[in-house]
Amino acid sequence: MAIKNIVLVHGNFVDGSGWRSVYDHLIADGYRVAVVQIPNLSLSADVAATRHVLDSLDGPAVLVGHSYGGVVITEAGSHPNVAALAYIAAFVPDAGESVSSLIADPPPGAPVPPILPPVDGLLFLDRDKFAASFAADVPEELAAFMADSQVPVAVEALGAAVTEPAWRSKPCWYLVATDDRMLPPAAQRAMSERAKATITETPGSHAVFLSRPAVVAAVIGQAAQGKV
Repeated sequence: MAIKNIVLVHGNFVDGSGWRSVYDHLIADGYRVAVVQIPNLSLSADVAATRHVLDSLDGPAVLVGHSYGGVVITEAGSHPNVAALAYIAAFVPDAGESVSSLIADPPPGAPVPPILPPVDGLLFLDRDKFAASFAADVPEELAAFMADSQVPVAVEALGAAVTEPAWRSKPCWYLVATDDRMLPPAAQRAMSERAKATITETPGSHAVFLSRPAVVAAVIGQAAQGKV
């Protein structure tokens, strides 16, 4: 039976409003969609916010995560209402892994995200480098707004390790953004292959949810319909 509920979890430096175009595509396709606003202050708080939304559902859901949201759904995905996982240019950690551990040893030549030194335990991206690194294929005005409206992420959240990865027991789908300069495509492929995900690739920056919303929605639809 096709899944009708979709739950969307955003990543670092943005909020849930970035899902709007994906949301519109999914609603038009007949899905019931909920968008989680995670606080980005700790993994435990982000997982709790996600599980709160999952608790409210009347049936099975596809749990979707972008970027750091992939860590959140990996930990929260053990919830009984989660039937499938969809990762959008996202981290897919195994037990004991965190964002910090996964980015600790980047491959030679990989772009380095322009993360500024922490202030009071919070991280931002360099505003002047935001567009090129995060949102190179979205309109210039939108990228500038995103740079100026960043949601800070706590160092604590990036260092928190997953305990029980849901992808080990539930089917998952993955969209690789091949022009991503925040999370290298090679790393995306390695993590998605390890998770035995059904993989789709598309040209797109880390903000692929904004620049390619129809493609993102299609991958989520494949997860809802169990298509491989």
